[in-house]
Amino acid sequence: MTDMFSPLCRRPARWLLAATLTLGSSLALAQPLVPFTASYAADMKSIPVNGEAIHSLAQNEDGSWSLSFNASMFVARLSEQSTLTLDNEQVVPLNYHYQRKGLGRSRETTQTFDWASGEVRGVHKKEAFTLPTQPGLLDKTTYQLALQRDLMAGKREMSYLVVDGDDIDQYQFRVTGEQRVTTRNGQFDAVEVERVREPDAKRETTLWFAKDWNYLLVRLSQVETDGQHYQIVLKEATMDGQPVVGAPVKQD
Repeated sequence: MTDMFSPLCRRPARWLLAATLTLGSSLALAQPLVPFTASYAADMKSIPVNGEAIHSLAQNEDGSWSLSFNASMFVARLSEQSTLTLDNEQVVPLNYHYQRKGLGRSRETTQTFDWASGEVRGVHKKEAFTLPTQPGLLDKTTYQLALQRDLMAGKREMSYLVVDGDDIDQYQFRVTGEQRVTTRNGQFDAVEVERVREPDAKRETTLWFAKDWNYLLVRLSQVETDGQHYQIVLKEATMDGQPVVGAPVKQD
């Protein structure tokens, strides 16, 4: 899940984007990409912070897709955008751009996936880099799409190779159960997924994806190494032009 809101709150920033919201190589069969737009509210326990983020997927005129993420908190701003395509049901990144501004912590990263030459070329922290491509290689937004598609295919354990800055990391996830998640848009039957980390890792990340809405992310919770707890919850969304609405919340 990339830094989010870090110009103002460094840990929550890192958490929110690294997790968002969001989406390896997918084995889901005959699953077309579906355009969506989703907005989320951020909640930091014990700290009165208001933040929001918008995540969207839209098809371009040339048949490729644009996956974007934009977040804001006070004077901090963050944006990510990937251009991608779908090849043999696999998510294939073409270009990635990350930009963060605010409170003296501006940063920019660009990545170009040249599959023909077998190279990823980019700039990270103003330094140029080159990495070799590998089958299934993704960027820090397209892996979220692959995760959603793998969940649709019924997978319970997922692993992705991700270009993170100027290096390649392995992101691992596993399904831990199911839960009904309450949001401003109603209740959703969701599959619960956790980020698999080293046994001694203190950071914990849990995500919930709506089963009836192409596994759209509806909630994310993270506990940081210092014990601070952060959460994002769906505010509203549309999928293929239709409003995403959960079941009515029962009143006691």
